[in-house]
Amino acid sequence: MPDAVVVGAGIVGAACAFRLAQAGLKVLVLEKEATYAQGSTGRSAAGVRVQFSEPLNVLLSYHSILEYRAIPEAGYRPIGYLFLVPEALREAQEEALKGQLALGVPVQRLSLEEAKARVPFRETGLAFATFGPMDGVIDPHGATAHYLGEARRRGAELRFSEPLLSARRQGGLWRVETPRGRYEAPYLLLCTGAWTGEVGRRLGLELPVYPVRRMVFASAPAPFPHAFPLTIDLATGFYLRSEGERVLLGRSNPDEPPGFREGMDWGWLGPTLEAGLLRFPFLEGLALDRKASWWGYYEMTPDHNPILGFVEEGLLVAAGFSGHGVQQAAMVGRLMAEEVRHGRAQSLNIDPFRLARFREGRLVRERGIV
Repeated sequence: MPDAVVVGAGIVGAACAFRLAQAGLKVLVLEKEATYAQGSTGRSAAGVRVQFSEPLNVLLSYHSILEYRAIPEAGYRPIGYLFLVPEALREAQEEALKGQLALGVPVQRLSLEEAKARVPFRETGLAFATFGPMDGVIDPHGATAHYLGEARRRGAELRFSEPLLSARRQGGLWRVETPRGRYEAPYLLLCTGAWTGEVGRRLGLELPVYPVRRMVFASAPAPFPHAFPLTIDLATGFYLRSEGERVLLGRSNPDEPPGFREGMDWGWLGPTLEAGLLRFPFLEGLALDRKASWWGYYEMTPDHNPILGFVEEGLLVAAGFSGHGVQQAAMVGRLMAEEVRHGRAQSLNIDPFRLARFREGRLVRERGIV
């Protein structure tokens, strides 16, 4: 009998499985897909950054990046994040920068001229820029494979194409049913990403996590004078970054309704490019590669922050990252293992992100949402 059943083999579930197995627990991982990283993980834009306004988000990402850069399979590349700050957000970003520096993470304030040395843009309406030199990108598939490999090496069992159908608590154990069998374990950990609301309902729980589709548009290969960091125009939410000789670009659609809609929304390309061209005129005439573009799901919560830790006896959730799961998975794995071993996370205080905040009206405002 396993000590813990982890549901989901994306990067968050993989990191949790590894750390639980490392702590000496017998771990079973259940994944509904035929292999790992097939949900939001595999369709991520792969960015990692410390530039958040909420201290817990800063620290979750900071400690995760430190871990990723020590894992060759994670493919960490510190290309940096460049935030272009409009006058309307000057005060809020000044406050966020002050908080980041107080936590000891590397973030720099740049003048607009200094920022333009990294990527050309129009200055209209901007106040200043911030740059995170340790921010960058990773290989989510490689990192997930590493964590699952380490979990297996410590005795964890992985079962693919085996979705959770139902689970209930009885006699101090979670009794889990799948199409292939029944399992019992003292602990059940849901790392089910955009599907967490649906999975919660199978357990008779209301977990406020829902899917929203996001697009990543890719240019055709084109020569540029240098690689661009992941650059975000906070005035519009438009972002771009280099990927080899391509430019990846995108912008969240605030009118996209929640739900499991599939496929590219090519109608959103026009509004995305319109916002991009206002700030980055060099995009004019850039050819788009439709075959290289892709879509995926953000796993959203009402305040765009994750749900972490125990939600009832023996049941933990690590989901609802709202686009930040890849960024924070490494540290979340450590914290969930601490929750199980000690009853509470030890390395960081995760109370701001517990499920109870929604019942108690303590929503966490994160300004660094893209």
